[in-house]
Amino acid sequence: MSPESRLREEICRVGASLFARGYAHATAGNISVRLPDGYLITPTDACLGRLDPARLARLDAEGRQLDGERASKTLALHRRIYAADEEARCVIHTHSTHLVALTLQGVWSADDIVPPITPYFVMKVGHVPLIAYRRPGDPAAAEEVAQRIAAARAAGAPLRAVMLERLGPNVWHDAPAAAMAVLEELEETARLWLMGGCRATPLAEAQIEELRRSFGARW
Repeated sequence: MSPESRLREEICRVGASLFARGYAHATAGNISVRLPDGYLITPTDACLGRLDPARLARLDAEGRQLDGERASKTLALHRRIYAADEEARCVIHTHSTHLVALTLQGVWSADDIVPPITPYFVMKVGHVPLIAYRRPGDPAAAEEVAQRIAAARAAGAPLRAVMLERLGPNVWHDAPAAAMAVLEELEETARLWLMGGCRATPLAEAQIEELRRSFGARW
């Protein structure tokens, strides 16, 4: 099996897993990977639980579609994330319930939608800024995400996720399984924060510093 074929299978496996466990629903959400000469992305209005490897959209390095079904309308945002973070190899977007609910209720802050309440959130996710609501596919959202990624890198705490207000998270990593793990940790942290009435005490700075020293936490 070729590397691209393996990635096609992995996108479908990750999509089915997210859908089966309630991290994605209906036809909401999309997954992409960066290839040496372009991209693969789930088709527009596709259900992540029923993806077909052969029908994923294949695009060249300029974003022009080569084959497969019509690419998701969020392609522009995914490409801006890849351009802004050279380490990113997979981007996942879902409408995860607790994260969207959090933006409706009110996030912890515009720079951190949830506080650092667990060590694994600090270690596996890190800072997650809120991107103000814009319609799905609005290029202004992609521009803001790119600016946030650049600013975080300059500050020495690179991002692995952003939260689109009322829409859901975009997360990225070096492989589909790793990006899925970021999404899971982020959604579960939002669920814990909401379940506790948004009153849990964040980890102290000394505790976060220990996570930086011991595990290279990006906080």
